[in-house]
Formats: sequence, structure tokens, C-alpha cells
Amino acid sequence: MRLLKLRAYLKAAHFGPTMLITAISFVFATQLWWEGPAYVIAFTVFLGQLIIGWSNDLYDYADDLKHKRTNKPLVAGTITPERLRKATFIFIPIAVIANLIGPLGFKGGSVYLLGVGCGIAYNFYFKFSPFSPLPYAIACAALPASVYYAVDRTPPLWVLAGGSLLGVGFHFLNVLKDIEKDQMSSIKGLPQIVGKRASAVIAIFLISIAILICVVNNS
Repeated sequence: MRLLKLRAYLKAAHFGPTMLITAISFVFATQLWWEGPAYVIAFTVFLGQLIIGWSNDLYDYADDLKHKRTNKPLVAGTITPERLRKATFIFIPIAVIANLIGPLGFKGGSVYLLGVGCGIAYNFYFKFSPFSPLPYAIACAALPASVYYAVDRTPPLWVLAGGSLLGVGFHFLNVLKDIEKDQMSSIKGLPQIVGKRASAVIAIFLISIAILICVVNNS
């Protein structure tokens, strides 16, 4: 029973994207530091991603019910909104403190928490705005930047640009599966405005440019 509950909480945190961001932070940390602090950095980043994912599912609960998204734990009933809300409020101070006093340090932790704030702002506001790519652009640049600041280095512009482009590309890619339902629910982010085909093209283009930037600067 406890294992099922744990799986529900992890699924509500959007486990795939959460682990992808966590893995990216670990790779950056091992490249710029060493494995010891890298594991701790990955864990503190993971805590921040939990808050983003949980707040998203809580805010979207009514709309998920409307569209019968039974793949969501709240709709499936494997956890209740009250329990998820309680877990979110418990983990917010834990995530903030862990990032500020952990290996990222105050400067790096603050930059990463800026990215977490962008994720939450997207859930509650930017999702419904033509400026929906903005939080992704900032948050996905803030992630690698936080690790650079943790080791007292200035992040290269190509790292920030690559992170931003990759984040925005992922934003357009991530909404493709639900874009029609989002449009029915008056969710008018930029991908929903330009439509499915244009969003797919934009996603492929931005991700390709981001990969090219990283390859060129690491060759």
C-alpha cells in the first residue's frame, strides 16, 4: 500500500520530466565538480521539481477531471487533493532550505530556486498566456547556471542559450499530446495559439539548434 502511495506521489510530480531535469543537474555537477556533491545537488534539484509537478496537478485537477485524465493520480483517486496539497506545503520549505544550504550554496541555490519559481508561475499564470515559453527559457538556463555559480564560475553564454532553447523546445513538444483538449479548456499558451503542426515544427527546430550549439562548443 505504501509503495502504491509513493508511486502516486512520484507520478503526480510528472516523474519522467522530473527525473530528466534531475539527471541533467547530476551530469553538470559531475562535470564541474565531482560525484560526492553531485548526488546531493541532484537530490535538492529533485525536491524542487516535486513542487513544480505537484502544484501543476493540483491546479489542473478540475480540468483533468473534466477530460477524464485517469492517468493522473488525483483523477484516478490513488491520492487525494488534500494529501497532495499537504505534501506540497511540507516540501516547499524543505526544498528551499536544502538548495540554499546544500552544495549549490546561497548563490547557486537562489538561481535554481528562481527556476522553480518560474515553473510554478507557468502552472498558475503563463500557461494561459502567449508568453508561456518565458518560464521555460529562464528555468532551463537557471539549472546549469546554478551549478556554475556553485563552483564560482560564470556560466558561458552558449550554456545559457542552449538551456533556454532546449527548454522552450521541450515546452512546445510537451503540450502536443493534449493541445486540442487545452484549446477546449481555454488554455491559450503560445503552442495552443499556433496549433499542433506549427508547435511540432518549432519544437524540432529549437531542440536541433540547442543540440547544435552544445556540439559545436564541446568539439
